[in-house]
Amino acid sequence: MNATPTTAGHDRKPVHLAVYDTLADWETGHATAHLARAGREIRTVGPSTAPVTSIGGLRIQPDLALDGVRPEDSALLILPGADLWDTSDDLAPFARTARAFLEAGVPVAAICGATAGLAREGLLDDRAHTSAVSFYLAATGYAGGERYVEADAVTDGYLITAGPTEPVAFAREILRLLGVYEGEVLDAWYRLFHDSDAGAYAVLEKAGAL
Repeated sequence: MNATPTTAGHDRKPVHLAVYDTLADWETGHATAHLARAGREIRTVGPSTAPVTSIGGLRIQPDLALDGVRPEDSALLILPGADLWDTSDDLAPFARTARAFLEAGVPVAAICGATAGLAREGLLDDRAHTSAVSFYLAATGYAGGERYVEADAVTDGYLITAGPTEPVAFAREILRLLGVYEGEVLDAWYRLFHDSDAGAYAVLEKAGAL
């Protein structure tokens, strides 16, 4: 895996969260909640500005349409999983946007079905990555199978990937990449929210990270 790149200059730009029908509610909540608590603006991006409905039945009004998003105006693009990643090509434009972000040196974080979308776009062929299981991505016909890593979440350069059961690890990598938490504080954050380690609370409280 490549070293974590610098995100200097991105700290005042919003984080863009992709939203679309059947998106998996549970996968991005830790990341967006703690980014917002740290003062980051979260803007939702839909296929259009028409409302979308999550897999949990939540109705979301996107802040802007995908064609209005530019890498230079963003700190990060987050792509959650959704049934639509595997049942249609409707979300392919989001994968193409991810390509534009990565080519511009702007981070992308993809979880669950979104990793398959990136695989189909060829974005995982030469980057270390993970997902739900290796054969899920292999079914896309992509050429990156040798770069698959059995891990809770993987960061390679400006790309973060994770499987659907690892929303806390996914958030950990996002918080690390954007420099929200680091070192002992980041470790304590993960131990508290992933392992329910009560001892981690004191570290976060002292750091003003709660």
